[in-house]
Amino acid sequence: MKYTLPIFALLAAMSLAACDRETVVVPTPVAVPGPAGATGATGDTGTSGATGGTGATGDTGATGSTGYTGATGDTGATGKTGSGDTTVIVMPPASAAQ
Repeated sequence: MKYTLPIFALLAAMSLAACDRETVVVPTPVAVPGPAGATGATGDTGTSGATGGTGATGDTGATGSTGYTGATGDTGATGKTGSGDTTVIVMPPASAAQ
């Protein structure tokens, strides 16, 4: 009897430790959204910005100088007049068939 009480205590502790306990799951409430509301009014259009100023007109440039006129060349000497007995003979071109 000396060992029976500790053996029963040991068996009771082992049997309780071997039991599976179920995990408790607590459901969380889920919020379901309602239907969408009406669309809001369209906002006003903004004002247009101011137009910038026109720039100043630039100055007119200076007119360039007129160029120099070139020098006139020497006039050639007058040729000799013909004596009247000179004959000029014009040769026909050579034909390629010969």
